[in-house]
Amino acid sequence: MFIKILAAIDGKDSSMKALMEAKRMAVSNHGTLRIVYVATEDTDQKSSLRLLAQAKSAVDDGVTVDTRVLHTEAMYGVTGIVDALANGAREWGADLVVVGSSHRGALERWVIGSVAEQLISKIDASVLLVRSP
Repeated sequence: MFIKILAAIDGKDSSMKALMEAKRMAVSNHGTLRIVYVATEDTDQKSSLRLLAQAKSAVDDGVTVDTRVLHTEAMYGVTGIVDALANGAREWGADLVVVGSSHRGALERWVIGSVAEQLISKIDASVLLVRSP
């Protein structure tokens, strides 16, 4: 049973679809949902807070929700994002981490990397990958 569910958003359709799945899991398990956004040094703080507020208002009914901005200094690749998500999940004690997936080709995934793939190897929690249509 998943009680503490962490949903990572980035503003893309795939992450919003993942957020809705995370809400469904939280409601069905009477759990708590934490929505997180990973910010780099270049991220506008106001826009990240606005994105989290919009995400929270989209899922606020029927589930306990809180939000967090996770920070990373890494600007290239996905390593900094993965580390921030892994640390955030570990510190909160998440049972499940839900992330969206965009449709990347094999070469792009090999060069850029996959947040979900790397996340699986860094945390003990379950990871749910939600694909967008």
